[in-house]
Amino acid sequence: MDGDHINSYMTGPDESGRFGSFGGRFVSETLMPLILELERQYEAAKHDPAFAAEMDDLWKHYVGRPSPLYFAERLTAHLGGAKIYMKRDELNHTGAHKINNVLGQILLARRMGKTRIIAETGAGQHGVATATVCARFGLQCVVYMGAHDVERQAPNVFRMKLLGAEVVPVTSGRGTLKDAMNDAMRDWVTNVRDTFYCIGTVAGPHPYPAMVRDFQSIIGQEVRWQLAEQEGAGRLPDTLVAAIGGGSNAMGLFHPFLDDPSVAIIGVEAGGKGVDSRVEHCASLSGGRPGVLHGNRTYLLQDGDGQILEGFSISAGLDYPGVGPEHAWLHDTGRARYVYATDAEALAAFQLCCRLEGIIPALEPSHALAHVTKIAPDLPADHIIVMNMCGRGDKDIFTVARHLGVELTG
Repeated sequence: MDGDHINSYMTGPDESGRFGSFGGRFVSETLMPLILELERQYEAAKHDPAFAAEMDDLWKHYVGRPSPLYFAERLTAHLGGAKIYMKRDELNHTGAHKINNVLGQILLARRMGKTRIIAETGAGQHGVATATVCARFGLQCVVYMGAHDVERQAPNVFRMKLLGAEVVPVTSGRGTLKDAMNDAMRDWVTNVRDTFYCIGTVAGPHPYPAMVRDFQSIIGQEVRWQLAEQEGAGRLPDTLVAAIGGGSNAMGLFHPFLDDPSVAIIGVEAGGKGVDSRVEHCASLSGGRPGVLHGNRTYLLQDGDGQILEGFSISAGLDYPGVGPEHAWLHDTGRARYVYATDAEALAAFQLCCRLEGIIPALEPSHALAHVTKIAPDLPADHIIVMNMCGRGDKDIFTVARHLGVELTG
């Protein structure tokens, strides 16, 4: 497939679930029949008008799509360069892009007769979205969440419990997203008969990276017609910018534009305290190398012996030592460029967005916004940047207050 990208970036993965040398299915024999059945069910659902109609109805009436494409006038004037638009997916029901994908997967789970849904979560937004949709359809929900993230994302933990989910704190490793995913996969192996694993990002064994991407591509599809509506027929963004953890919000924005060579694509990883420190960031494309984790081959933070390193980020949703395999492929082929923003830069962008636009962003898209603030001033006024405002910052106010030295009292 390495040569196929010359014709189309939008046709991947290949029949074995690979984007070039990345992706694939690295799972136990116990899980392989379930993975193959999931792929069959997903392929059938993609061609079922009833499935598409149910998705469209729920996206519109339950999630609140389409989300607005917002011209950030004051931020644009402040930076003095390119025109900045924000895709406002933080206005979705549950406050982030995660529910776009969760709806699709849980509709699939119901087609497959599964009654128990498990999920991993870092920032808690995927967990909240999964708990929400499980409540909507009356399904049992178990969410694995690193113990460290349980502490720093307390509002989302309470929301999940209010929605009827069981939240399982994971104490192995550093108690973050990687460890939660490990425990969720162990649960899945043990309970394959009645359990569906709802993965929250474009990672995991095939078909998850492509399936999650497809469900999230509603973001970029909307941007195409919304920008044309605001800027004139046929007008495409000049640059797309999105934050990268596993990378589902980014693939959702990027994928519908991959075959438009005039559109520059930039993913922003979590630089933590700086990529010069091997253990205090989560920029796997900037400081990692290929390996296998959670059922797929991709770029990972690892030591010389191939042991996965514990990443670090102020943002729980970006605190993952790997990246989705399609991002790894886009990186190696050069179709997308991957940079990083540090914790300090993300915090500065967070505050700037609050003051200038009256929007409190999540820490995840604050990384993307940090990069926008770096590049926009040097671009012409007719250059259009679209960044994905993929989550709102309610969940992060305690973390931000702590880092800014502000004491919040009841």
